[in-house]
Amino acid sequence: MKAYHLNKDALTPMSVGVQKEWVLTNGIGGYAGRSVTGAPARKHHGYLIASLHPPVERFVILSKINECLIRSSGKKDFTVEQYLAGDGSTAYREGIEYLNSFTYDGLVHFTTKAPEFTMTKTLAFEHGKNTIAVSYDIQNDGEAATLVLTPLFNYRVHHDASTVDTLKFDTTYEQPEIRLVPQQNKDVTIRLFTDDGTVVPCEEKYTTGMQLQKELDVESDALDDNYTPYQIEFPLDAGCRKKISIVCTIEDAYEKDAFATAAAEMARFDALEKKAGYHDELAETLTIAADHFLAYRQSTGLMTVLAGLPWFTDWGRDTMIALTGLTLATGRYQDARDILTTFARYVHHGMVPNMFPDEGTAPLYNTADASMWYFYAVGKYLDYTGTPEDYAFVQETIYPKLKEIIAAYEHGTDFSIYMEEDGLIHAGSGLDQVTWMDVRVGDWVATPRHGKPVEINALWYHALCLMEEWATRFGEDGSHYAALAAHAKESFAKEFWNEKDECLYDVVDGLEGDASLRPNQIYAVSLPHRMLDADKEKKIVDKVYEKLYAKTGLRSLSPDDKEYHPTYEGCLDKRDHAYHQGTSWGFLLGGFLTAYVHVYGTSKEVITQVDAMLDATREQFYHGCIGSIAEIFDGNEPHTSRGCYAQAWSVGEILRAYTEDILPYK
Repeated sequence: MKAYHLNKDALTPMSVGVQKEWVLTNGIGGYAGRSVTGAPARKHHGYLIASLHPPVERFVILSKINECLIRSSGKKDFTVEQYLAGDGSTAYREGIEYLNSFTYDGLVHFTTKAPEFTMTKTLAFEHGKNTIAVSYDIQNDGEAATLVLTPLFNYRVHHDASTVDTLKFDTTYEQPEIRLVPQQNKDVTIRLFTDDGTVVPCEEKYTTGMQLQKELDVESDALDDNYTPYQIEFPLDAGCRKKISIVCTIEDAYEKDAFATAAAEMARFDALEKKAGYHDELAETLTIAADHFLAYRQSTGLMTVLAGLPWFTDWGRDTMIALTGLTLATGRYQDARDILTTFARYVHHGMVPNMFPDEGTAPLYNTADASMWYFYAVGKYLDYTGTPEDYAFVQETIYPKLKEIIAAYEHGTDFSIYMEEDGLIHAGSGLDQVTWMDVRVGDWVATPRHGKPVEINALWYHALCLMEEWATRFGEDGSHYAALAAHAKESFAKEFWNEKDECLYDVVDGLEGDASLRPNQIYAVSLPHRMLDADKEKKIVDKVYEKLYAKTGLRSLSPDDKEYHPTYEGCLDKRDHAYHQGTSWGFLLGGFLTAYVHVYGTSKEVITQVDAMLDATREQFYHGCIGSIAEIFDGNEPHTSRGCYAQAWSVGEILRAYTEDILPYK
């Protein structure tokens, strides 16, 4: 994949660099991430955030490693950090002066330069393990010196912060491992390994007052402390080149050579790109980005999808929307099969789980769309694979569950989900939030959407058409599904068309249509089976493009609406008010691009125009989370990335749309 390189101008000043982030993952729910400056900016930052019960129970283990160079002429501290000074003001360590560049190529590399000294630090995960490898390549062209590395340890849930009082460890050093056992969990042993250097006890056992800028931005607690029992000293001869390997883990067995781990990860990325088979910069970048969200789930023994980094786990709706891009467009068909199998196991009352269960925890089923998107995902799986064996797998494992879902929606199931006399699906009542626009704070429901939501019914029709096809293929009578589909199609065209605005109502409830201009209607044009004539489809796409297209996504509400919120910022209450009221969503861009190509065709001129619509996404690879796509963006320019810095359905949907609808025609 392309290497994304940020030079000093892109890293400084600190206020700019700290807003850009990176992430690495280990395939079992663990991750590493920080700002591109190396400074922590949120509680979810660290070099090793381990998953104790894959892919959940994530704990910060190693916050970072600080470096300083000691020469007879003086000391240069390479620590990049924001902290709370004694007078209560914000202050910065001097290391930002020496940071020369940051590069992301699947791994992350920081290059530090001082007079007659260059150091490149590379981070890589040992895949499938809670093990982070930190390698240093050093060129000392000046006088003899000593490089001092200070690991900052922690043990806290990744959305909490630590204080000195909570950082209690039983700590030992037996060459070549530093070992720490958190007093709050004696079943965990943290190991830091190096086969070189001299381990020396630190005079100060804690670093305090680390200030996290992104927590300040959202008006949250923004201080964190870390434990620093030892530092490691490495002598550097004059004019020497030296390589240093540091490995931190909570595993009993692990690769002890950080350079070998980095090489293995790069080889794995090369294999992922080869499997996907693209020779295109955007597609290859997103192929590697897609890998961040695929993780092993211990409770099922199968693969799952993490909805967003750094805090989301696996959600049914997000998984089914993202699955095509993450697994099928990348050639990871077995992963797709595993995911579909997992969710089939947990269908209950004809519903796919909204939030996936952990061991001993009941699933949550408060969603009307996850089950409908499940049909879409199964259909895409067969489109991409299509062998007799794949159809046999669906017939045996998935199809009975699909019949169960259709029957439940037709006759009624939980959360006021049922088919009305017009053949369309009603969903939600009271305080229930059962579509993806699901913000609820206490008794306040931001976007209730109770009634017949437009995208639920577009998906319902698509599901019925698929069921007619599959029933016939599997030797059953598909006429009932065909009749339901025909009824839904007739009613949808009659009830959802908003003649005044020349687009679709967002929700229809009784005789009333909600004319709020929202992006959900795009799925009536983008899904493989559709209900409207070509003229109406084109008007929908044009309206969405005119009012909702926001370069990196689609706005969740038109700027003309009095409830429109242009930015997503501030405390949680302020953000909740904006989440679905104008905030732009990256995943919606995928459906829009598909719909646009559907109505305008695949001429060279159209494909060039649609491809250019992704230029802002390509530019985002240098901002937000380097090489990935965020969950949401401000509705107004400059469309700053917000929310999860890397989101599964954002990456998956744009990769799907690009490889299905644009790349084949370029």
